[in-house]
Amino acid sequence: MNEGNLRVAIAGCHRMLDQASRGHNWANAFARVPETEVVAVFDKDIQTRNQFQSVWNSKWPNILMYENYDKMLIETRPDIVCIATRQTLHEEQIISAVNLGVRGIACEKPFATSLEEADRIILTCKDKNVSFVFLMDRRWMKPHSKVCELIKEGIIGEVKTIVGYGSPNLINHGCHWYDMAFALAGDVEPIWVNGYIQGLDDQDTSLQSLDPPGRVTIKLTNGCFIHILPDGFGLQFSVIGSEGYLVTLNDFQRIDYWKHDALDDPITIDFQDEKNDWLAGPLAISDLVQSIRFGSKTSCGLEETRRATEVGFAVYASNQQGGIIVPMPTKDRDIQVNSLPWGNE
Repeated sequence: MNEGNLRVAIAGCHRMLDQASRGHNWANAFARVPETEVVAVFDKDIQTRNQFQSVWNSKWPNILMYENYDKMLIETRPDIVCIATRQTLHEEQIISAVNLGVRGIACEKPFATSLEEADRIILTCKDKNVSFVFLMDRRWMKPHSKVCELIKEGIIGEVKTIVGYGSPNLINHGCHWYDMAFALAGDVEPIWVNGYIQGLDDQDTSLQSLDPPGRVTIKLTNGCFIHILPDGFGLQFSVIGSEGYLVTLNDFQRIDYWKHDALDDPITIDFQDEKNDWLAGPLAISDLVQSIRFGSKTSCGLEETRRATEVGFAVYASNQQGGIIVPMPTKDRDIQVNSLPWGNE
């Protein structure tokens, strides 16, 4: 191990049992960032730990495997902890790592099971000046960042309304829609949120009943409105500006946009060639490394995490009171939405 490398511990490795370059395989991302070295892994399941060690032994032959998370932190003293467990464990695991002197946290979505938990995590990271990256990998995908850049440059004028389609739930995956909508809007703060949870049969025992979809409206401080809908397929957006209109297709693999004075002359930008090798993964980790070493802010840090997390819980608060407007930050911070069942935790 290069003595200058940052030592990494991973919590929850069941999505990292091959070396493929794909979403959620954060071992692959760390392996492609030369300034990092994975030294330890925690997972409750011995078969998962053994499989991870077998897959990654050629890259990290001295990696240590743990069934006990706190023991891993104490014995290995990592610089970075990658939190890839379900969100029911995030508060305890992040705060433990920060209090033991970790320098950076890379955290999978969703962030927490309540806003009270989220507040405690954010406050602890800020108090200890710990670098943080929320692993919403679209923040580092070239098509998505390019579209945000074009909108910021004014290709459709001032953004007035953003509509997102196909959000499957309000918390566990909905955070992707909120975060991307905020990015398209220039990461402006919300003033209020309102919404309705889509009705489910009282006898519904599906996973959807744990975190149902809903209809969401967000007003931003600059007057822009965001609407997130369950209707549609995949992550798609329409952006209405003062001078034009933009539509993303197939998760930003193509965009079409029109100027108000040239509606018969749409402009298409095709990003198909940009979808390769999951470059967003190592870019996110490199972003965290730069933050640790130079004090810079990551592209999806604590403020972006707070916004993307708070919206879903605010919709629950709004729905409980008949869809009323909920001023942000919402006062209802004890509402809890538990994790979907996954992983070995």
